[in-house]
Amino acid sequence: MDAVKTNISAYLASHVYLRLGTVTPHSKPQVHTVGYVSEGCTVYFVTDRKSRKAENIFRNSAVAYTVDENYDNIMGIQGVQMEGQASLVTMETEAMRLLELMAQKFADMEKMEPNPDLVIFKIEPTRGYFLDNTRAFGHRDMGVFSCCP
Repeated sequence: MDAVKTNISAYLASHVYLRLGTVTPHSKPQVHTVGYVSEGCTVYFVTDRKSRKAENIFRNSAVAYTVDENYDNIMGIQGVQMEGQASLVTMETEAMRLLELMAQKFADMEKMEPNPDLVIFKIEPTRGYFLDNTRAFGHRDMGVFSCCP
């Protein structure tokens, strides 16, 4: 894995929430806050099948997201900007493994009521950027991923 992908992977592993961009049926952008788990540069999240984000993804699987945090000064900003393809996790063994990872990361998941409409989405990256204003204002390094068309 090259340095950019290593930085992206480490940053994703050390954070909890992302802001997911999807496209509405009327071709308008929509942003959603999502708790996630990651494996390398691939992220996974759980949502209700009837949620706006799920409905948007079912119509158009192209998504984008950012992960960052609140900074006290603009020159301290670091973060990740990603583009990718979202798909449903359909294999039961993979879904169970991911739910275990999510339960480890989000202790309050055990308080959730059972919901047969919950689905797990996987976002495989096609392009990603590691932002690092500590190097220079607006600095970003790009990684291109070959896992998706």
